[in-house]
Amino acid sequence: MGFWKTWFSTPESVATNKTTSFEEHTGEFGSGSNANSDAAARNAERIVFSTERDIDLYELEELCDAVGWSRRPLRKVKKAIEHSFLVASMWQVRGNQRRLIGFARATSDHAFNATIWDVVVHPDFQGKGLGKALMKYVLKKLRSEEISNVTLFADPHVVDFYRTMGFMPDPEGIKGMFWYPH
Repeated sequence: MGFWKTWFSTPESVATNKTTSFEEHTGEFGSGSNANSDAAARNAERIVFSTERDIDLYELEELCDAVGWSRRPLRKVKKAIEHSFLVASMWQVRGNQRRLIGFARATSDHAFNATIWDVVVHPDFQGKGLGKALMKYVLKKLRSEEISNVTLFADPHVVDFYRTMGFMPDPEGIKGMFWYPH
């Protein structure tokens, strides 16, 4: 339980309402000009998180393409989103334009367990702490639903990233098994 206490016992700037600004990390990282404050406000960039499920599947496909994921049938992606317990998206917002830059989802038994799937952050935004912020947002949402056991599957090149988030290989040995159709 110590891991969870470090993440969720103190107030965080990432709020848990439907769409929140992630001011702690990004602040206003707009154009950097100090000219006109109205113009600066219109051009300022913000990073916002959302749990809305109404995501343009083509925009999500472009995000997945950007990181080199193989394409999946859009009808199946839509079905996966519809049947997920939690859908989290991360957006770059500038004025009234928004761009999908991160995504994750989780399935759950709605009581004890959840598994995080499809975590993706656009390469232009990697290495800036936004993947960690997205994961922190997802974990906070799951914990707010009293989910106490969170699992995920990670490709070898991102295992260290998840370790820094407190994830660890099964401490009691390999319990997971897989079945694939032949």
